[in-house]
Amino acid sequence: MATFYWEPLAGLDAIRREMDRVMEQFEPARRGYARSAFLPSLSARSYPLINMNEDADNVYVEALAPGLNPDSIEVTVLRDQLRIAGEKAAINPDIKPEAYHRSERGAGRFTRVITLPTEVDGNKVAAEYKNGLLLLTLPKHAEAKPKQIAVKVG
Repeated sequence: MATFYWEPLAGLDAIRREMDRVMEQFEPARRGYARSAFLPSLSARSYPLINMNEDADNVYVEALAPGLNPDSIEVTVLRDQLRIAGEKAAINPDIKPEAYHRSERGAGRFTRVITLPTEVDGNKVAAEYKNGLLLLTLPKHAEAKPKQIAVKVG
């Protein structure tokens, strides 16, 4: 006859593993769940929303950031890390937060750090803010560009 012992923490451990699995579906690359924007709650999306693509020479980032004062936008690059920060002003700062029936458009300071697919040359980054889009052209670092190797037939 087998003897079974009740382990009160075994159930909690199973719940923790399940929660870790669920969280990994949303942000598999991150180790933590830090807020990256002024939006409320951990389930909020990062701000600004971005599209990123690349070609042989550059990485291109389009950040959707309408209503920003271009002077408040800070873009910094270090190796393969892009940091976009700024402040989105409230449309009417005289209205108190408790007076809102619904408030879905956030305002305040934001910071977003994005890992780029390769190292870029921070001295040659071009940034333009046009029609609510922050357009970044990030030239790849010379060592990060693919090199064509000639194959000799012997």
